[in-house]
Amino acid sequence: GGEVVMAAVKEKGIKMLPVDREHSAIFQSLEGNEGRKINKILLTASGGPFRGYTLEQLENVTLEQALKHPNWSMGQKITIDSASMMNKGLEVIEAKWLFDVDVRKIEILVHPQSILHSAVEFEDKSVIGQMGVPDMRIPIAFAMSYPNRLPNPREGIDWFGSKAANLTFHKPDPEVFKCIKIAYDSSEAGGTYPVVMNAANEVLVDLFLQRKIRFIDIQNNLERILDEHKPSYNLDLEGILEADKQARIDTYNLACK
Repeated sequence: GGEVVMAAVKEKGIKMLPVDREHSAIFQSLEGNEGRKINKILLTASGGPFRGYTLEQLENVTLEQALKHPNWSMGQKITIDSASMMNKGLEVIEAKWLFDVDVRKIEILVHPQSILHSAVEFEDKSVIGQMGVPDMRIPIAFAMSYPNRLPNPREGIDWFGSKAANLTFHKPDPEVFKCIKIAYDSSEAGGTYPVVMNAANEVLVDLFLQRKIRFIDIQNNLERILDEHKPSYNLDLEGILEADKQARIDTYNLACK
């Protein structure tokens, strides 16, 4: 629904303020740089509990393992999305619409320490990013108090501690975590592809939480569903909701055969 939402934002002449940490970090990095050409957006990811796993290892992961995130305490659905890296795919699509950039100008960086929350590289290759402790209250408070900042009584970054002293960055493997490629491809294809991807993923995650499918079945079924999808374009809100509804029915029927 990005196209519909951002058209409404433009029509009303308002500013949409992101609340999620990565998009807040990008928003903060762009403050004072309006109109300057973006070379790429650097979207960070913790990598979830299965960082470094092979495709074979993903075949055997359990629900309990998937729900153990190393850095964040979140609801079950988002925790599973983090484990499959679909959350990062969804954030790529969100960033495309929020910041009006080509989806291929958004690069995912696996950053296990979750200290750099995201960054922007400009055409002169300067990189401006936002850093902080892993605490969702920071981006939420910034959105609520913008353009001001609220005082935060909690401790900040320990620059000499193990996390901040050893910041690392890795490329994600889209051949293992196929949800990343699925999200990029769906965003590029446009129309109902992202709608179906999102709806199908929600159904598949729920089935996994009910132990009706395996973890790896989430990405495998998503591939099958999107390969067979016949898209519609130039959608309004009603068209989006109808595509979402039908995708949920189709996904459930396919996954539960």
